Amino acid sequence: MIAYPDFANCTVLVIGDVMLDRYFWGDVERISPESPVPIVRVDKKTLTLGGAGNVAKNLKGLDCKQVLLGVSGDDSNGSSLQDILKKEGIRNYLIPVKNHPTTTKTRILSQNQQLLRLDEENSKEIPKKILKELLDSFDKALPEADVVIVSDYGKGVFQFDVVQHIIKRCRSKKVAAFVDPKGLSWERYSGATCVTPNTAELNLIAPFPEDDETILESQANRVIEKYDLNYMLVTRGPKGISLFRSGRPAKHIATDVREVYDVSGAGDTVIASLSAAFGCGLKMSEAAALANIAAGIVVGKVGTQPILESELKQGLWGRTVDGVNKIVSKNQAQDMIAEWRRNDQRVVFTNGCFDILHIGHIKLLHAAADEGDKLIIGMNSDLSVKKLKGDSRPIVPEAERAALLSCITGVDLVVFFHEATPVELIRSFKPDIIVKGGDYTPEQVVGHEIVEQAGGKVVIVPLIEGISTTKVIESIKLK
Repeated sequence: MIAYPDFANCTVLVIGDVMLDRYFWGDVERISPESPVPIVRVDKKTLTLGGAGNVAKNLKGLDCKQVLLGVSGDDSNGSSLQDILKKEGIRNYLIPVKNHPTTTKTRILSQNQQLLRLDEENSKEIPKKILKELLDSFDKALPEADVVIVSDYGKGVFQFDVVQHIIKRCRSKKVAAFVDPKGLSWERYSGATCVTPNTAELNLIAPFPEDDETILESQANRVIEKYDLNYMLVTRGPKGISLFRSGRPAKHIATDVREVYDVSGAGDTVIASLSAAFGCGLKMSEAAALANIAAGIVVGKVGTQPILESELKQGLWGRTVDGVNKIVSKNQAQDMIAEWRRNDQRVVFTNGCFDILHIGHIKLLHAAADEGDKLIIGMNSDLSVKKLKGDSRPIVPEAERAALLSCITGVDLVVFFHEATPVELIRSFKPDIIVKGGDYTPEQVVGHEIVEQAGGKVVIVPLIEGISTTKVIESIKLK
């Protein structure tokens, strides 16, 4: 079983080709009379981060600390990039380059299917003055990094000297360097910790029949030795991923079978989750397994969208615990609550740390479920528990606590919160009923005024005498 990493304590430095991804969403209802092409009636337009920017956004979704370095054009699309980065709260050093357009990909979609992509770019080499400024920024940021990602999309940033400067500095500081490669000149990646090509990218420099894993392993090992790599992780689409290390057997990890909507950005998700997990102390094989789960999740989304911590936890624990799909983000919970309300279902909310699950918790949750149609648990994250109870708690990590709660009959959703109280969840969810244990009065229950003003109520469930998490922990210590 893979231990879930403490992503919040990991800082990842991303340097690479930052792009703007633009989407036009609409419906096709007729063919143009001018030429045999579909007419898309545009309903909305969205802008998001692409390339190395999407890598940083995936790290943000995992709750990692991230620093993004790169260049942009000195144009309106570059300004849009800065606006998005500021909104996302991603720390960045983007250097604007005059007479160089911001790399922009515009996708036109209808019914969740991509019809056309328009690229605005200039892949000529970036001026050496700009590259020196970029490497100076890298040198200043490196001391705080647990791991470095080189996100190469072939847009002119990663000349040989630039990549080698990055990798050699990483080696001297004993910081792992992960590379998402592009093109034929892999000499510039020599000495990297791990390179993460897809099958097409690896085939360019080391051809192999896709169905022959023996030749694939042979070619991968040859490339590892030639370029002095520690690892290579090959993403293989529906075949999953394969991890290689010289002198050791390959590890092939099958992907989950799911409907694939869009592979845009899946490689960014893989390198983000792989490198961050490794930077948190997981073995490379464990980090690869986690990255495979993350990739399986994002290809089920439409457009360039990052992995979220709640989704990765759900994907990880869903392999061992039935019902873990009940673990959702706040936004996902709000969507489900809206659907429940359309069906006139009463929503019940309770909250707690649930650190050592005991009979008192079970009684509370069963009583809460009986009060309405749907029960949501707001669960204190590990960070929240530490704030309330000190560094020695929790005893049980948040992912395990949530997985156990999701298996209890009557529980419909489990949602993490990082603050000291769940008041923001209550304000967002507006439950019909809040249920708490008998150590509270209704007036002491967080959020009671929000619910009561909306016509709801607070229900207090009597405690079982002599049963509490603290007493269970004390009993274990005595033994």
